[in-house]
Amino acid sequence: MTTSNAALRRWVEETAALTKPASIHWCDGSDGEYRALLDLMLGRGDLIRLNPETYPNCYLHRSDPTDVARVEHLTFVCTPDKATAGPNNNWLEPGEAHRRMDGLFAGCMQGRTMYVVPYCMGPIDSPYARCGVEITDSAYVAVNMRLMTRMGRAALERIEREGRFVRGLHSTGDLNPDRRFITHFPDELLIKSFGSGYGGNALLGKKCHALRIASWQAADEGWLAEHMLIVELESPAGERHYVAAAFPSACGKTNLAMLIPPESLAGWKVRTIGDDIAWLHLDAEGTLRAINPESGYFGVVPGTNPDTNRNAFDMIRRDTIFTNVAVTADNEPWWEGKGHGTPAIDWQGRPYDPANGPAAHPNSRFTVTARQNPSYSPMADDPAGVPISAIIFGGRRRELAPLVYQAKDWQHGVLVGASVASETTAAATGKVGVTRRDPMAMKPFCGYNFGDYWRHWLSFGERSDRLPAIFHVNWFRQDDQGRFLWPGFGDNLRVLRWIIDRVEGRVGARETAIGHLPRPEDIDLNGADVSADALKALLAVEPASWRTEMESIESYLQEYGNRLPDVLLEQHRAVVRALG
Repeated sequence: MTTSNAALRRWVEETAALTKPASIHWCDGSDGEYRALLDLMLGRGDLIRLNPETYPNCYLHRSDPTDVARVEHLTFVCTPDKATAGPNNNWLEPGEAHRRMDGLFAGCMQGRTMYVVPYCMGPIDSPYARCGVEITDSAYVAVNMRLMTRMGRAALERIEREGRFVRGLHSTGDLNPDRRFITHFPDELLIKSFGSGYGGNALLGKKCHALRIASWQAADEGWLAEHMLIVELESPAGERHYVAAAFPSACGKTNLAMLIPPESLAGWKVRTIGDDIAWLHLDAEGTLRAINPESGYFGVVPGTNPDTNRNAFDMIRRDTIFTNVAVTADNEPWWEGKGHGTPAIDWQGRPYDPANGPAAHPNSRFTVTARQNPSYSPMADDPAGVPISAIIFGGRRRELAPLVYQAKDWQHGVLVGASVASETTAAATGKVGVTRRDPMAMKPFCGYNFGDYWRHWLSFGERSDRLPAIFHVNWFRQDDQGRFLWPGFGDNLRVLRWIIDRVEGRVGARETAIGHLPRPEDIDLNGADVSADALKALLAVEPASWRTEMESIESYLQEYGNRLPDVLLEQHRAVVRALG
């Protein structure tokens, strides 16, 4: 297999001359190829076959102990001038970045196979989809890209028709943390990643392409590439709505995308379009439509059990690749929060000893095709995407932020999104539990200056009068004893129901300085374990605390200097005035 696209053929030849692989394999995405790659890794010990009776066609991969999460401090955006990358990104001058990366890639694939992986992000025939090619020396990357994207011959045929594609060059190198870099060249639609085999650093179609490079493409072409789930909600009356929601890692994104309605809300149906990334385009009528560019899940597995996310738990019982989980004595995968079983071997392959820390790495993962999700929506394959009724932002805040509130309008909604803050998690290296600003949950993923990004968001208000309403949620508010005030999980549908009723104009709201809040009687608590006092606390807005918060938000926004849109400052001042 090769290609009629001269630019792609030339790039493959140049890369082979630089990296010097023993052989070149063009991935066709077939079932036979997938099985052959699995067998290759099983033979080399890169994969371990899990219990075939209880977890058929499931495998365990253990990554290097120094290579278990995204490395934001080693991730760079390489634009000609530093201001374009913005203070939200690490910057390297493109020429210097190319020299550094090409020095690392020189000869790095000797004795290895170079895999050429053509892929499509989004339904293969969607006008909203975009294609890419990843060159890698990792069979693990190749099989994961097959699960995560529309990878193979059909993608290559689209590339040959269109002629434009994102290039991604990856090598695991020697896994030396001192020789680990992930660089993005937006002007060139190019990614170079060296020294890591971990998903977010190595599966270049995911965060690197679908967010960092795609956000640049989106700004240039007039759409949005966002770190958002997409969920389909159907009422007992058959009314359907599609909601996009942005949450930082470990804030319940996957659980919300695969929500199971509580018994007390009988008749509601929830289906998954996507759990992580949304590409949003205005159609000819001005409606914001979304596609999920991915076709699989690369999810955090600790905490997944039948009570927290039955759909995900059932989905990963077969045909799944696990990364950095523990195993039991009968060779089943195990992780903290699974709810049953006992770990025998930890994620590093050692006999489990609690003194060594968790049995499964806190950022251990599963990779699985989306079609195995019991709540999978066929609309995920619709080339036209789905119409978005509401956009939701949220974070993990123990205090301050109420359960839910609605922005006053699109411009105020952009401020709400730009102000998102959440506690850091194990999905990124560094300290855990520190609160940081994470605008639109895009802090690690926006491929250019946040000031320009917010300006791009604001421009949609000038292009359409049919934009979705914007909301903010916080499932994580706690009382003085550290107990969660809201039960979360399936009960989050109660909040989504209020959001839909607001979109449809069926319910009122309490006007506050920060936005429109539900009246207590507007949240259906039938069958929910939430007291009246807890709901009152969940819907409280404390002006003094919010004045402090707005000071913090202003300090953060001012970091973007003259790139900060005046409209955003005007929205901020309006909230401050309303707080008194």
